[in-house]
Amino acid sequence: MKTILFIVQKEFKQIFRDKNMLKLIFILPILQLLILSNAATFDVKNINITFVDNDQSSDSKNLIESFRASSYFKSTASFFSEKEAVEEMQKGNTDIIVNIPVHFNRDLQKQQKTSVSVTINAIDAATAGIENVYVTQIITTFNSKIQTESTYLSDLTEVQESLLVIPSFWYNKTLNYKTFMVPGILVLLVTMLTLFLSSMNIVKEKELGTLEQINVTPIKKHQFIIGKLFPFWILGLVILTVGLIIAKVVFNVPMLGNMLLVYLFTGVYLLLVLGIGLFISNHTDTQQQAMFIAWFFMVIFILMSGLFTPIESMPKWAQNSTLINPIRYFVEVMRMVMLKGSGFSDIIPQFVIISVYAILMNGLAVCSYKKTT
Repeated sequence: MKTILFIVQKEFKQIFRDKNMLKLIFILPILQLLILSNAATFDVKNINITFVDNDQSSDSKNLIESFRASSYFKSTASFFSEKEAVEEMQKGNTDIIVNIPVHFNRDLQKQQKTSVSVTINAIDAATAGIENVYVTQIITTFNSKIQTESTYLSDLTEVQESLLVIPSFWYNKTLNYKTFMVPGILVLLVTMLTLFLSSMNIVKEKELGTLEQINVTPIKKHQFIIGKLFPFWILGLVILTVGLIIAKVVFNVPMLGNMLLVYLFTGVYLLLVLGIGLFISNHTDTQQQAMFIAWFFMVIFILMSGLFTPIESMPKWAQNSTLINPIRYFVEVMRMVMLKGSGFSDIIPQFVIISVYAILMNGLAVCSYKKTT
């Protein structure tokens, strides 16, 4: 035990002696959490919209005002020529063209039926789909208002009751996207730092030539590995703590569940990440190689974790491949405990999977480490 403590003490001294390492561990995660949590959002706002009003009637102007009153749209100049509006879209100056036909007001009043042409820039299919929903909602609301105010409905002796929908938003009442993203981004930062630092740790000893000196000492394999990885396990928990404080103070993310449960799961999860880092360092000779391999796996893990793209929206083969992605389970647990107040019984499947994963990965890492004397 004393040998392990001496190695741990030596590792902490090396970490705190390196000023660049301290910046990487403490300053960068804070900046990344603050920046990414504000930038990573699927909310679509400031949509440039252009109107081609061929009718110039009161109803057409009211429809245009309905769009301008929305906080999601930013109205550009009203072009009376469809050709000019199309040119603006080709230049990238507008995202949506609403083309109001001639006799829009007359058809709406007499026939109770007309059409509006909407052209949407669909290079980004996901954004275009959301924009289409916004446009449809505004036009539907405008249509309902016109029908209510029309003389046709006023002459009816009996008006059928409308269906009133009262939504109830659970777990995120304000529909704040940061509430959804901050726990996931915190998982990302904890994983990246611990994986990169642990994967480069033993490789650094190789490059400096000190690993050979350590190998000829009486230090046993398990003592060396525990002593080398334990400091980064502690640092991972420290980073998590700092991130949780920022999430609460800056972003006001609710923490409904027991935070000790978060730390319990994180402690097991970090063992898995450190095992992956040790396995990478055992099979690389330079820090550059270790960084490249770690980053390669991190990109795959992030994209397949459900952090930015729902797993349910992925193809079936991709959904199956996420089952071996550790980040997926950590993101699920963080959101379940923090936002839904889930207990240990709710996260047992994720906890068991990560525990088994950690045992297997650390077993492979320990077996692949060769201590020569």
